[in-house]
Formats: sequence, structure tokens, C-alpha cells
Amino acid sequence: MKVVFFGTPQIAANILKGLLDRRIEVVCVVTKPDKKKGRSQKMLPPPVKSFVQESFPEIEILQPHKVSTDEYAEKLKAYEADLFIVVAYGEIVKQNILDIPKVACVNVHASLLPRHRGAAPMHRAIINGDLESGVSIMEMVLALDAGDVYNVLKTPITIDMNVGDLEKKIEKLGIDGLIKTIGDFKEGVVKKVPQDESKVTYASKISVEECEVNWDKEALSIHNLIRGVSPYPGAYCFLIMNDQKKRLKIKKARLFEDASDAPSGTVLHFDQNGFIIKAKDSAVELLEVQLEGKKAVGALEFVRGYSKPSLA
Repeated sequence: MKVVFFGTPQIAANILKGLLDRRIEVVCVVTKPDKKKGRSQKMLPPPVKSFVQESFPEIEILQPHKVSTDEYAEKLKAYEADLFIVVAYGEIVKQNILDIPKVACVNVHASLLPRHRGAAPMHRAIINGDLESGVSIMEMVLALDAGDVYNVLKTPITIDMNVGDLEKKIEKLGIDGLIKTIGDFKEGVVKKVPQDESKVTYASKISVEECEVNWDKEALSIHNLIRGVSPYPGAYCFLIMNDQKKRLKIKKARLFEDASDAPSGTVLHFDQNGFIIKAKDSAVELLEVQLEGKKAVGALEFVRGYSKPSLA
């Protein structure tokens, strides 16, 4: 079956690689335009483009600012593709594009639909304390992540797993789910299961503001936030160090049992025993941190370099 692949970030590049490694015929790749990045503001290609140029230069790449135009609809029709496969493309694909493939337009969504429709399903699953996640291979429709589901693959979420760890599992499940769905289409045994609209939840984009730790919350809630936004965009708090307010990014943490009556936000330990901060009910031990303007270090290295701070 001939495939046109739509995707932009690294997770899409990794899933595309998995498809090509398994000899899926990809006739065109659609990705977002190059963007200025970093302090130098140098124009850099998205990961999907970089991967295709380096490993499969024979595959044509399209980079429209908006794909759902008459111009690009005509270009895409010329490939006579059986399937359009969309993985984190970064744009709502409209009906004129959804109608083009001969068989279906398929999306890989990183949640167990109808739970966590929307932009940040992996982050929200961990922040919300979900015990499992997975991928839903679904038929694309105009409504947000509302199409019928072809296949679902699940994975547990452990207490120490962060969103980077989950993304690696989702990549593999996405490849496996797509291969199974493509096989089902080839054999004519594909089944579509409508989503239960009564169970829909939404996973909105993560804002920088909500990544700030509120130490008045329960320790488990704080721990879930930290791992749910690590390695990106990253949880943080503010410290008072030598009478200056400093931003501290928290890269890794774990729960710490504490039954004291110290107020929330109290730095309980800042010594060889670790960097431990009181939460509403218990405490959180910081394991890896990054002070603004500095590199990320283990907590024990951090406490050796500074005097005990307080929370801002």
C-alpha cells in the first residue's frame, strides 16, 4: 500500500523510520517548514525532514505553511496513495485533504481514546497519575481526535516513569499499531470501533506557568507534575539564595516519607542526606536539578556547592 506520511517532531521521525525499516512504501513526506532556532536564529529543518534527507533522500518532501489548500490537495492527489498516515504533524488537516487517500487517513494518537484527546496526552496521563497509557490508531475526522479507532495498544505507567520514558514506549507501540492496521487493511479485516463520547477527556497543551511547583499540594501530585513535564518543558520552583531569587528546574525527583508538621515549602534537608522539600502531606526529594544559567547536576553535587536556600 502506498503511503503519504505527515509528521514533524522527533517522535514522528522515529515512527517513520520504523515504517520504512519494515518496508512500508512511503511515496511522500509532508512536514512543517524549517524554523529559526537557538540564539543564532539559524534556520533548522524539523526532525522528520532531517531524517528523510539523511536516510531516504529519494522520498519527496513537502513543507507547506498550510497543507489544506487547493494547491497542495492537487499535489497530494498525484501520488495516488492508499493511506495518509499522520503523526504529530502540527496542523489540523481539513476535509479536502482527508478525502484524498483511496483507503483512509490514519492518525497515531498517544493515548487510550477517548481519554486525553488533544495536544499533550502523554504529559497529562502522567500528571493525572494514570496507571496506563498507549496508542490509538484512529480514522481521522474533522473533530479533534474523535474518529473511530482501528487498533489500541497499551503500556503501564510506573511511578518513576517520566514523559520522555513514556514517549519511547509510545514510539514502539505506534509502529506496531500502524503495521497491524496496514496489514488489516491489506487483508480486508479492519474493524472500526466508535469512541464512547461519555468518556471523553481533553489533554490541553502544557503551559509554562503550570510547570511551577506548588508546594502546598500533596507530594504525589508534585511528583507526578515533575515527571509529567520531564524532560520537557520542565518543572521548576524559585529559591532565595544569598538574598537573590533564582529559578531552579527540577529534572528528577522521588517521593520521601515525612510525618513532620513543618510548613509546606520548608527545605527539610540540604546536606549529605539530600535535597528534600516538604509538601502538604509528605515530602519530595530532588534528585537532579538545574539552576538558571548552570548545567544540570545531581542533587548531592548541588548541595555541596551552595548554602541552604529557602523557597521563594
